[in-house]
Amino acid sequence: MMKKTVPIDQSSPSPETLQQVKTLIIVPAYNEEGSIVKTVNEILDLGGSLSVVVVNDGSTDNTAREARTTRAYVISLPFNLGIGGAVQTGFKFAQQNGFDLAVQVDGDGQHDINFLKRLIEPVINNEADMSIGSRFIPPFLGYQSSFVRRIGINFFARLISVITQYKVTDPTSGFRAYNKKMIALFAKYYPHDFPEPEAIVVAGRYRARIVEVPVVMRKRFSGNSSIRYFKTLYYMIKVTIAIILGRMKQKKELA
Repeated sequence: MMKKTVPIDQSSPSPETLQQVKTLIIVPAYNEEGSIVKTVNEILDLGGSLSVVVVNDGSTDNTAREARTTRAYVISLPFNLGIGGAVQTGFKFAQQNGFDLAVQVDGDGQHDINFLKRLIEPVINNEADMSIGSRFIPPFLGYQSSFVRRIGINFFARLISVITQYKVTDPTSGFRAYNKKMIALFAKYYPHDFPEPEAIVVAGRYRARIVEVPVVMRKRFSGNSSIRYFKTLYYMIKVTIAIILGRMKQKKELA
């Protein structure tokens, strides 16, 4: 399946669009006390039928306390599971509470929520099971992270294109929307460490329809990325092995 680019629209989602489906915004957060309130409030200010769950991934700062000052649901994990474990917790919450649509948004403020409408429309319109916000589809070529990380992103884009039927430009993007099929799949299994590229391979095994949507990424509101310096090389090696092994796994029917 080749990449499908969705037409560009920078407008905020309308209340009518947001009322069409019961939508959960999953916000994984680890030591994001400086940005979590602003991130959650930006989402909730959109109105509609949006709900937010902040999954506090064993933070050692005041992330949980800050999140509880908002109208979001807050789940605090007893210790740090990593981004994959936190996001999977959100999928389980979505499934258990009957949400039709789940959207993953980072807690650091990098994802511009004004692009939410573009992200969810392919899923709402049954054109895709999973929609990925890409920072590398023109004309939105704004903040794109460091040069070293862009090398890693390009490497994974090429690797996934070679070993799967998908052509993606931004496989590490954590700005994604999912329908009920994908919520059920990822509530049962979601890659744990640096999961975004591997999740595309997992979705491919279940013949999910995946599209990319042009979006703008911003610099973090505060804090630092968990993938820095020599950890980037470790990340690339580990995820490459996980992607290759994941491609070799047999599809299992969902319970």
